[in-house]
Order: sequence, then structure tokens, then C-alpha cells
Amino acid sequence: MTQPQRVVIVTGASSGIGLETAKEFARMGWHVIGQGRNTERCAAAEAAIREKCKAGGKIDFLRANLSLMKETKRLAEQIGALTNHIDVLINNAGGIRDGKYLTAEGTEETFAGNHLAPSLLTRELMPLIETAAAIRPPETVRIIAVSSTAYANAAHGLNFGDIQHLSDEFVPGAVYCEAKLANQLFNVALNARLAGTGIVSQALVPGPVYTNFFSYGNDRIKDMIKTASALTPAEVADTLVWIATGRETGAPGGRMFYEMKEQPVLPHGTDQAAAERLWAETEQILATLGF
Repeated sequence: MTQPQRVVIVTGASSGIGLETAKEFARMGWHVIGQGRNTERCAAAEAAIREKCKAGGKIDFLRANLSLMKETKRLAEQIGALTNHIDVLINNAGGIRDGKYLTAEGTEETFAGNHLAPSLLTRELMPLIETAAAIRPPETVRIIAVSSTAYANAAHGLNFGDIQHLSDEFVPGAVYCEAKLANQLFNVALNARLAGTGIVSQALVPGPVYTNFFSYGNDRIKDMIKTASALTPAEVADTLVWIATGRETGAPGGRMFYEMKEQPVLPHGTDQAAAERLWAETEQILATLGF
């Protein structure tokens, strides 16, 4: 029996790493469903991906503001209308701000966009991911979090007393580091829940990359990336596609990868108790928001 076309979801696909990753999957003939926030950039990205699309490939592009859970839920519903299975979910969208900004839902934007959105999107899309796992070889269906080496700077762990930093001192760079630690701890908690399902959860550490990712950061952050030894989005995309499709990047899950190699994870990034607490608090926040 002929198996259905493989499907990949790439958030943050309108530029940078996400765009280059979507192009690679298009070259491979997959059904690529991309997401972006800006209407004009989405249109340009879709056209660029279509140019690389192999015969038989399929491209869909959706717009959503992933700092809002209402739009994240709507994105999941739109994806469900386009496919009945998902082979690879790449939670790539994220960002850093130059200060504290509250969304219309009352959440802090850095935490919401980098952590709450991928958590909710993964949960909402899980039935489609499980459908793919039922028809694919074990460990070939994957969920990938795009984290950052910045997680290393949050060695103190997450601020569970005020996880969104709504009340205490707000330092944009430090808050971003905690959000990236949350990505890895989510990877750990998710992987524990996927045991025996044939689905694998992994994380990418892209390192400094020449993209517009830091354009909303403060001057210090912008100056830092100017002088950093950075990779191109295409170089990082190569690793991301490898994590999504390589045999050696299957089980065990909960790992991190950088430049086509497994990256050792620091102890605070493998803390099972912190991962479980984050999972519980995330679900509580989402429930409070009505999701």
C-alpha cells in the first residue's frame, strides 16, 4: 500500500532558519506547511519555497501571531484542515524583546511566543502526529524544539515563583535565556510522555545566526550578534533537517544537537523535576487562558 506524502510543520518559516528549512523539505518533495506572522513576509516566503518545490511536493502557508494563544489554537485548526497526519513538527518560531510587553491575553510576550505557543501547538497537533506514528517506522515521526545556547546562562533554573516575570525585575536577556531553558525542559518532559509511541522529541541549538531574529532586542543584544561568529540560516537548516530525518537522531529523545552533532546538555537542562513542574505550570496557565 502506498503511504501518504510526508508532512512537516515549520513555524517561523517566513524568514531565517525556518524559511531555509522549509525550502529543504520542499526540495525533498514533502508537504510543507509553514507559518509566519507578517502578511507580506509570508507571501514572499511562500513564493520562495515554491521555487524550490520538487515535483509532487506541496506548499501551504498560514499566518498567525504565536504570542497569542487564540491564534495558536486557530493555527492548529487550520493545519488540521490541510492534513490528517504530521510526520515532523518543528517549533522554530520565537523571539526576544527589548523590554516587558504584555499581550492582549495578559501574558508576557517573550514567554508566550517562545514557550506557551509551542506547548499549546504541540498539544493541539498531537492527534495528527500520533496518526503519522501509526503508519511510519518507529522513531521517524519527530517533534523538534529550536532552543538556544542561551539556556546555559539560566543555570539558576526557571523562576517558578513568577515564571513570566510579571511582577519581579525584568531583564530582557535573562528572560530570554529562561525561555530557551523552558524549550529544553519541555523537550525533556515531552519525550518522557512519548515513550513507547514511536514519536521522538529532540531540540536544536542553532548558536548565533545571521537573521533578523534579534531585530526586536535591545542595543546590547544587537551589538553582540554583530560581533559574534555566526552561522548562516542555510547552515543551521541543514542540521535541523538532519535532526528531523536522520537515523542517528532518533531515540533516545530529549537530546540537543548543534552543527550536525549531539550537544551535551548541562545539568539544569536535564532536570526532570523542573521539567515536570514546568509542564504542570504551563498547563495551568493555558487552562486559565481558556485553552
